[in-house]
Amino acid sequence: MIALLRGHLLMKTPQYTVIDVHGVGYKVFIPLSTFPKLPSSQGEVTLHTYTNVREDAIQLYGFLSMEERDFFMMLLTISGIGPKMGLNIMSGPSLSDLMEIVDQGDVRRLSMIPGVGKKTAARIVLELKEKLVPVNSSAEKGGTDPRIEADALSALMNLGYPRAQAHEAIRKAWKDNGKTPIEEIIREALKILAKG
Repeated sequence: MIALLRGHLLMKTPQYTVIDVHGVGYKVFIPLSTFPKLPSSQGEVTLHTYTNVREDAIQLYGFLSMEERDFFMMLLTISGIGPKMGLNIMSGPSLSDLMEIVDQGDVRRLSMIPGVGKKTAARIVLELKEKLVPVNSSAEKGGTDPRIEADALSALMNLGYPRAQAHEAIRKAWKDNGKTPIEEIIREALKILAKG
């Protein structure tokens, strides 16, 4: 999976960019909110990416921050939300606003995003609220950086563990070890998961 691209911007449109990385041009789909923040042509750009593999295509989705990419990946775990709708949701409110909307359970505001109906908005709030709140609360209590939790969660999910189970194991690994490197957190979480 391509997780990050750094190169020179060859082309930008509100829908996608083309980035030259050592002579190879990568087409990367972006949220509308990213477009005005990109440098001018030939400027250096770094995008945190998500690789979507389909039968007929391999597509890259890029974000200016790891947090945006991780939120996008969480959206994709929700039934009925694919990369296109996920990008559409990320194109509206800022990430902090989206997190606030989910935290407050504001289905009405979420359903105002074009293409997101009330049922989808309710599903987003229901499924993401429990995933976002533990991350925020662990940071408030002096726990680890939310980005580290997201990376550890991604690693365990790539190994085939269900999200909820992996998340719980990571929380326990933190509780036992406090501030530790991500490798230690993953190792400890794997031990917890092995015990069942």
